[in-house]
Amino acid sequence: MIGRHYVHSIDPFAVRFHWMGPLEGIRWYGIFYVFAFAFTILALNFYSSRGRSPLSREQNWAFLSYAIGGVIIGGRLGYMLLYCFDEFLLNPLETFALWRGGMSSHGGFVGAIAAIALFCWRNHVRILPFADICSTIAPFGFFLGRVANFINGELYGKITDVRWGVIFPQSASFLDISAIPPRHPSQLYEGFFEGILLFIYAQVRFWTGKNRAPGKLSGEFLMLYAIFRIFTEYFREPDAALIFSMSRGQFYSTFLLAFGIALWFFSAGKRTPWRSSPQ
Repeated sequence: MIGRHYVHSIDPFAVRFHWMGPLEGIRWYGIFYVFAFAFTILALNFYSSRGRSPLSREQNWAFLSYAIGGVIIGGRLGYMLLYCFDEFLLNPLETFALWRGGMSSHGGFVGAIAAIALFCWRNHVRILPFADICSTIAPFGFFLGRVANFINGELYGKITDVRWGVIFPQSASFLDISAIPPRHPSQLYEGFFEGILLFIYAQVRFWTGKNRAPGKLSGEFLMLYAIFRIFTEYFREPDAALIFSMSRGQFYSTFLLAFGIALWFFSAGKRTPWRSSPQ
């Protein structure tokens, strides 16, 4: 602590390897990804056991492999294309250097949507009802991801003097910590809004909307995520050049917002309840 502000000093590595070259160790970030995927399979199996999902336990495990591939490939490729495009053009193989870090939540969105679509097509599952199911699980993964960002001391917020401001030594190049201004812990703001709050909302809607048209919950999920992301980005230090005076996160979220609105109105006209059997 310096004065009333906490100084970030969390080691991003749960385990360090000093003998494996570029692989320095096991990061909390990677461990939280494992936790997120573990929660996904547990939730899917719970839904199946309660008759709230058209999938069997075997299909749940099959989908998990699609989800892992979609999120990781989409997240990494999205990061290179949306935030490091020049570097991608110079060295496309850098995309595969996962140990260097760098994942895009919007790229992960696209990858997850592609994974859901491919899985549903290959297994003859109705995509909109299943997308609604996935929308109730994803926010918990967002929460874990933002906590991991905080542990890494990355994606920190703008300078502030609020009592809960955090001093991130990574935010300055000089060594005098006492001279580093505190910043908003924007990672935790995002974890609360995009993760906890959105998770609670989706769960309530999922368990109480028995006759809801398929796709409406997915539309609400996309709209709320975009709104929360646009709001919390006002407290976050931009990590790339602005686009139309918006941060990259805000700008890319406008597309999710538009897609969510379109999906909600598209689904509103359907009368088939989400619990219908897969075709």
